[in-house]
Parts: sequence; C-alpha cells; structure tokens
Amino acid sequence: MYLNAIERTGGDFSGEDSYLQDIPAIKGLSLLELRQPVTFLVGENGSGKSTLLEAVALALGFNPEGGSRNFAFSTRDTHSGLHDYLRLHRGPYRPKDGFFLRAESFYNTATEVEELSKRSLSAPPEEFYRNYGGKSLHHQSHGESFLSLVHSRFRGQGIYLLDEPEAALSPARQLTLLAEIHRLVSAGSQLVIATHSPILMAYPQGEILLLGEEPIHPVGYRETEHYQITKSFLDHPERMLRILFQQDKEDMR
Repeated sequence: MYLNAIERTGGDFSGEDSYLQDIPAIKGLSLLELRQPVTFLVGENGSGKSTLLEAVALALGFNPEGGSRNFAFSTRDTHSGLHDYLRLHRGPYRPKDGFFLRAESFYNTATEVEELSKRSLSAPPEEFYRNYGGKSLHHQSHGESFLSLVHSRFRGQGIYLLDEPEAALSPARQLTLLAEIHRLVSAGSQLVIATHSPILMAYPQGEILLLGEEPIHPVGYRETEHYQITKSFLDHPERMLRILFQQDKEDMR
C-alpha cells in the first residue's frame, strides 16, 4: 500500500472554499484509513466524492485536471484548497507509476497527450502513442480512449485515482475495466475510485466508503443504495416505472 490514510489537519474553509463547510463528509473528515488495494468512494451527487479525490490527487502532486505528475496544463482553476489541509500517511514504498483520470476533463487530458507527442524529442508520434492505444486519444471513441489509456499507460506498481470512470463506458466495457483493475492490483498497484457503478463496486479486493450525512464509513456491497436500486429496478422494471410515473402525475397536480 502506497497510501495508508488521509488526514485532515485543519481548515476553516473561508472565501471561495466556504462551500466545503456545507459538505458533511468533508466538514467531518478527520482520519480516513485506506485498508484495501482498491478503495471506492460512493455517495449521492454532491456528497464530496470528486472533491475529496481531487484534493488527494493534488496532495500527491498530480495535475488537478488529470494526467501524471508530468502534466502541467491548465484550462481553468476550479479546484478547492482542501489539499492544503490534508496529510497523507504513506507506506514504506514509493509508487513507480501514477495517474489521475477524471471523466469530466478527459478531453483536456487527451489534448495534452497530443501536445506532448508533438514536443517529444525521445520518440516519434507513432512510438509515443504506444502508451495510449497506438494513436491519438482524440481519434478513438470516448470509451475506447479511456480503456486504451488504462490498458496501455497504466503499467502497475503505481497509484491510480479514477473519478467516475464508468461515465465513458457501457456495462460490457465496465467489466473490461474490472479486469484491468485486477491486472493493476496483481501488479502491485493501489487505486482510489469515485464511482456510481455497482459493477465496479463488486471488485472483491475493494473497500467501499460511503460519503453522506454521517462521517465517512465503510459499507457492504449489497448495503449500497447503488446496488439496491439497480437490483430492484432490474428485478421489477414495470413496477418501478409505474411508481415513478405515478409520482410524476401527483407532482404535476
């Protein structure tokens, strides 16, 4: 394990960061232990998953918009100052690789990869792109480029932070990503993943941490709302749709 715990050391979150006070999981953060090779951050929209993951990425030296530690591009500074108040408890070994991959700014990351290929003095573009699926990420579909990056660029023995990776992937491709996650874990890697995907959460060597109104805490796979709602819908889609549409009618009265 390269990262054993995340500790918040202070911060009154004033000024532009004052909104952090309104996120219970961030406001109540003290010491968060990471006990498995894969940690899933789950919760409702606005629960602080991406905010926390971004802060950890910055504290580790990654670009806030994504990439490796060598990526220095910036389109717009929108990250919070939470990273300034985090102390990372690291393991005895340093990772040999690392990447911060976030769905919302993946286009910008792909553009930076293209720019790096043009500036590379050590390899022609076709050789440079071997780490990215053999061609520009912009010349692949969103899902293809996402998986190409994970498969070709993530080498193992590293720490990888993924923010809602399922956004680009079909259910079948999410299963492919599960296999890639297992490959990375088998190669001595650690991953922290913010996700809504019950497919990804099923990974057996992972721990699910719930961000909500209470302090961040572990939950079982079948205890997650993501699993329960998805299962309920797939088991009884007609009944669920009838309930939803009936509620819509009542709301319109």
